[in-house]
Amino acid sequence: MYEKIQSAHSSGNSLLAVLIDPDKNNDLEQQCADISQGGADLIFIGSILLLGNEFDHYCREIKLLVPDIPLILFPGSTMQLSAVADALLFLSVISSRNAEMIIGQQVMASPIIKKIGIEAISTGYMLIESGSLTSAQYMSHSLPIPREKPDIAVAHAMAAEIIGFKTIYLEAGSGAKYPVSVEMIGAIRKTTNIPIIVGG
Repeated sequence: MYEKIQSAHSSGNSLLAVLIDPDKNNDLEQQCADISQGGADLIFIGSILLLGNEFDHYCREIKLLVPDIPLILFPGSTMQLSAVADALLFLSVISSRNAEMIIGQQVMASPIIKKIGIEAISTGYMLIESGSLTSAQYMSHSLPIPREKPDIAVAHAMAAEIIGFKTIYLEAGSGAKYPVSVEMIGAIRKTTNIPIIVGG
């Protein structure tokens, strides 16, 4: 999966990923049909909380409904791992100063990831201020990077690249009032050479 993302990046193309959140209780069959018809390149699945215990079931259903679109885990915790997915974004909240979100959860998840043999794409995850308190911000105890301070985001992105992260994820958060600015994305693009994922 990383080769697919890297190939698009290297050729100057973009990919569209659609997030399925199991906690939203949407009509999964209809949602998958919309994703398929809408031209998505990837499906992300994950939730900040995961209120139910059917995560693996959701993954299996998605693979049955849209077998031709790769499924990538976007986990909010170690409870959101499934061997049926094609890969997972191995997230480290690099904008945080909370060690649990930077390395703690990752240490807990690593033995499981190794055991199930899923491709892990190391991802430097950066929360960007979006005009409202988001679930990701609240649950991770992270202060987001100010949306009007692209230089701070650039410095974090450069650090992520030097450390060896394969991708950078800029996250405005679910329910954001403002998206990640084009100026911030552009500033990071000019100073780093790894794929950038933008969500929220």
